[in-house]
Amino acid sequence: MVVFRAIRSLVLPALLLAGASIASAQMKVAIINLQKAVLDTAELTKAQKDLEAKFKPRQNQMEAIQKELQTIQTQLQTMAGKLTPAAEQELTIKGQRRQRELQRMTEDLQGDVDRERQDVLGRSAKRMEDVVKKVSEAGGYDVVIDVTNAVFFKPALEITKTATVEYDKAYPVK
Repeated sequence: MVVFRAIRSLVLPALLLAGASIASAQMKVAIINLQKAVLDTAELTKAQKDLEAKFKPRQNQMEAIQKELQTIQTQLQTMAGKLTPAAEQELTIKGQRRQRELQRMTEDLQGDVDRERQDVLGRSAKRMEDVVKKVSEAGGYDVVIDVTNAVFFKPALEITKTATVEYDKAYPVK
């Protein structure tokens, strides 16, 4: 009876382990770097170029103000003691005003860029989810795991490039 229990205590975990490995062998898993898949799409590449072109005039304007501020700073340093107190104060006030203007422009530009980028990324991420579902169904995958949640995986399991290619087919750039 004691021998039977000892054998049963060794055999039962072995059977459970064997059953678990058989079940996991039947499951087909894929790994994706979802962020890379979205960022590498032709749509996002074009959107990035469009954003740069759209905001380039404002960026140029900000660069011009920065140059003006450097000129004011240089004038204040090189003309120190040569300017009247009123002229020095006027130049200082002008520099402060331009600095505040530059700061507001920088904050506004950053906010506008962030909003537009989030709109594009949100739309693209939703579309990529749909593409990943189709790729998963076509590949017979039971589960797709993002690379950020995987400690280790074989490169053969990764479907990132496939998802990007399928995305570009489903949503061609106009």
